[in-house]
Amino acid sequence: MSQEEISLPRTLLIVDDSKVSRMRIRAFFVSHCPQWTIQEAGSGDEAIVLASSSPPDFVTMDVNMPGMSGFETAQLMQVRNPDIRIVMLTANIQEGSRKAAESLHIHFVAKPATEASLQQALDYLLAPP
Repeated sequence: MSQEEISLPRTLLIVDDSKVSRMRIRAFFVSHCPQWTIQEAGSGDEAIVLASSSPPDFVTMDVNMPGMSGFETAQLMQVRNPDIRIVMLTANIQEGSRKAAESLHIHFVAKPATEASLQQALDYLLAPP
């Protein structure tokens, strides 16, 4: 990943019901991608509203949230914006979740939100399609 790719202005939407996880993810991306606009949503419903008014380039998505699941939210976002790149960043690492992410063409990264796991998410987001 080049410095040029990181310095392009992009929008990242962090979707996670855990404020602590959102703070960790935000801190990583602010330090690695300072040109990016970062939005946060605590639920799938909130994410859909935010994405409708300000479509993000990239999304990190938790699976288990109150209301709409991360998979349901991701599917709706993909219908509205087929070019969106989504990383499923979750502690729900069962094979079923991995297969569901794969079927939606969503990259799967296991939590916790560490430097290594977030770097893996960033590498995927910036990889050629």
